[in-house]
Amino acid sequence: MASVKFKDIEKKYGDVTVLKGVNLEIKDHEFVVIVGPSGCGKSTLLRMLAGLEEITDGEMYIDSSLVNPLSPSERKIAMVFQDYALYPHMTVEENMSFALRLKKTNKAEIADRVQEASNILKLNKFLKRTPKALSGGQRQRVAIGRAIVRKPKVFLFDEPLSNLDAKLREDMRVEIAKLHQNLNATIIYVTHDQVEAMTLASRIVVMNHGNVQQIGAPIEVYRKPVNMFVAGFIGSPTMNFIKGKLKTIEGQLVFENEQMKFYIPSSLLTESPENTDRDIVIGIRPDDIVLETKGAEYYTEKIDAVLEVSELLGHRENLYFNIGDNKVLASVSTFANKSPGSKVPLYFNYKNMHIFDAKDEKRINA
Repeated sequence: MASVKFKDIEKKYGDVTVLKGVNLEIKDHEFVVIVGPSGCGKSTLLRMLAGLEEITDGEMYIDSSLVNPLSPSERKIAMVFQDYALYPHMTVEENMSFALRLKKTNKAEIADRVQEASNILKLNKFLKRTPKALSGGQRQRVAIGRAIVRKPKVFLFDEPLSNLDAKLREDMRVEIAKLHQNLNATIIYVTHDQVEAMTLASRIVVMNHGNVQQIGAPIEVYRKPVNMFVAGFIGSPTMNFIKGKLKTIEGQLVFENEQMKFYIPSSLLTESPENTDRDIVIGIRPDDIVLETKGAEYYTEKIDAVLEVSELLGHRENLYFNIGDNKVLASVSTFANKSPGSKVPLYFNYKNMHIFDAKDEKRINA
């Protein structure tokens, strides 16, 4: 396998800049997921590495070798697309071996490679079938098998699970994770689904508008998002954002807006002159809002809210509240037994609270 490096990568279509100086290093055997909304440039970056898109500016390296001038076939990568792109008239075995047959690979070696890939992906009993006789998940496994038999330096996945239903996506996430464990491969995986990013990645690269917003381990990106975009994009249900002022009252830091007011521990945000009367945004995940504290000291004072809608999900319940003009979602683990329109006390968990500057939307707490 191989390491990959993107250095000052730019991509323009006429006057439109899609990628803006992307810098990223991927280590040998690493599973990196590039995640972001549609149009952020993540698939374009992958296609440029594969040689399917021209690079406007910058350099790309595989194993310290510059690949800019190389054709796709010379880069020793394999790409799995959102569309399976299988040949309908060929069997599974023929689809998987097609690239090797084009290269005039020895028949015995082809058979060994196809057998090895089909063992990994549990495709042995489907080898003589054509794609129309397979389920969506089986077809995607064939597409992955076609990549495995080529023994590439780097595997590229471009939203490979987008066409599958929820259950199949779950199953295929597990299959791809096992594939990485079995092959110890270098994998770059592009998706707009943050659940796939959190569950699969060694590291996550969050992108928006052609820029890299944050790079880090999934738990690091989840617990300490660098800005409001990352905080809102990573995590399900999405984070609550509440605007207000950061003030100093009687020597203590206080968050305040027209509907709520609570103290902020000094351990969460160190007091400094620039914090006085500062516009901030509090970020709090739905899991970090409770209806009772059971005596724990790391919660805010009571915040009065009015329940608007409740969604029972079996093991959890999503509760949508109004706190004046503020909309807040709480996700609780037990049935709250509250009816819409009722007044409910809420408490925010200080330990997992996020604070952002309202102007530049960057994180300002530890």
